[in-house]
Amino acid sequence: MVLQRRTLGRTGVELSIIGMGGIVVMDLPQPEANRIVAESIDRGVNYFDVAPSYGNAEERLGPALAPYRNQVFLACKTADRSAEGARKEMEQSLRRLQTDHFDLYQLHGMTTEEDFERATGPGGALETLVKARQDGLVRFLGFSAHSVPVALKLMDIFPFDSILFPFNWVNFWNGNFGPQVLEQAVKKGIGRLALKAMARAPWPEGAPRRYRKTWYEPVDDPELAALALRFTLSQPITAAIPPGEPSLFRLALDIAEHFTPITPEEEKELKERAAGLTPIFRHSVPA
Repeated sequence: MVLQRRTLGRTGVELSIIGMGGIVVMDLPQPEANRIVAESIDRGVNYFDVAPSYGNAEERLGPALAPYRNQVFLACKTADRSAEGARKEMEQSLRRLQTDHFDLYQLHGMTTEEDFERATGPGGALETLVKARQDGLVRFLGFSAHSVPVALKLMDIFPFDSILFPFNWVNFWNGNFGPQVLEQAVKKGIGRLALKAMARAPWPEGAPRRYRKTWYEPVDDPELAALALRFTLSQPITAAIPPGEPSLFRLALDIAEHFTPITPEEEKELKERAAGLTPIFRHSVPA
């Protein structure tokens, strides 16, 4: 089975419906990182996303991707909000990833009003992104966000090519977090990329964390994971990036290889299974 591909917004680029997040190869021995990247490409993955904040993921992903660089869509990010800091971070990422350009470069983790003001104001990181595109270092510009209001504001003030956002079943229904962002992105023709599709809830207090690479409790039951991932992939999005644990990433590939849209009956079942769960992100609407 080959992974389906979908067009990313108005870019014309077709991406596999599952992308690999760099956290998957973080802290792996280089030969193992090489193997999982090669396996992913063999299984049809052509979308890879990484960031400097993911430990040594860039150092591992660069050599692993080197033989395939011209076949893949490589996305990177900067969490620095200043133009100068973002430029330095981008240059460092280009070196580590052994590439002369990024297909997509993003403002990373935009969450607070301060993030918005600093990154989009004079001398902000957005200036670096625009110049990098002019200089041919970057093809497309985007952002990731963990806030509904900030995501909506960013889409209003600049014609971004993509948004990377936690489009997740529990967030949608129990946190009112995501539907309004998805609607706005569709309306503006901005490409939609999903995070946290296989997140369940925050780790219960005091419970052992079975997975080192997820700060939330992921869905690892194959049946529920399939419903959760298929719910997200049934929204008007291009691709989803699964959790950073190699076993969960492979589970997502298994599910996506046989992807069919979620049925109304399955969505009803998933909604019932979301009842009582705490969303990892929530949007509070003023009364």
